[in-house]
Amino acid sequence: MNKKVDFIDLGRTDYKECWEYQDVLFSEILQTKSKNRKEDLTLPTKNHFIFCEHNHVYTIGKSGDKNNLLVSQSFLKSRNTKYYVTNRGGDITYHGPGQIVGYPILDLDNFFSDINRYLRLLEEVVIKTLNDYGVVGERSKGETGVWIDVAKKNSRKICAIGVKTSRWVTMHGFAFNINTDLSYFDNIVPCGIANKRVTSLEKEINKTVCINEVKTKIKNHFVDLFNVS
Repeated sequence: MNKKVDFIDLGRTDYKECWEYQDVLFSEILQTKSKNRKEDLTLPTKNHFIFCEHNHVYTIGKSGDKNNLLVSQSFLKSRNTKYYVTNRGGDITYHGPGQIVGYPILDLDNFFSDINRYLRLLEEVVIKTLNDYGVVGERSKGETGVWIDVAKKNSRKICAIGVKTSRWVTMHGFAFNINTDLSYFDNIVPCGIANKRVTSLEKEINKTVCINEVKTKIKNHFVDLFNVS
């Protein structure tokens, strides 16, 4: 098993271009697995982890409710904001500047063959990163992602997660609000959950946070939790 991960930081990048890049890496891993199966080989499969920030964009999962986009296409155009229906799981979310997006493209056969465990570990990476800033991140039963004050009336989401898997290969990932302009979430029902708000690390600790510093913490916790070599 190959437990090495190639970490790639694309900086600010267009959502569609990044999606296409993910798909190339995803397909290469699937092709290697297919070749191994057909030719009885043991070629190692690669693992990647993309960091990026996106320009303003709304994305919705393949089973999401399109009514959760609350504004018109003309409004989006006037705000220079794009909208895509994707092939990931989950409902609608927002990506934009000040938000760290992480796309692990892994062959889970190199780690463990358990999607539920994978999602819980992605949550744990974010929870541990929040702890580094003195913020208590939590899980909400039946709602994938990371939350603050789950048991209180002002429960709020700080990280959304939506993935796609095929033959234990993953793509898409998480969106972690750091210094994000939260007003963009007013145009959607975030993740299809109408009775809870969203927040950012900046809002929780009342100061702007260094994006690269947070990326380093995410990477370190990911390496530890996934036993990356």
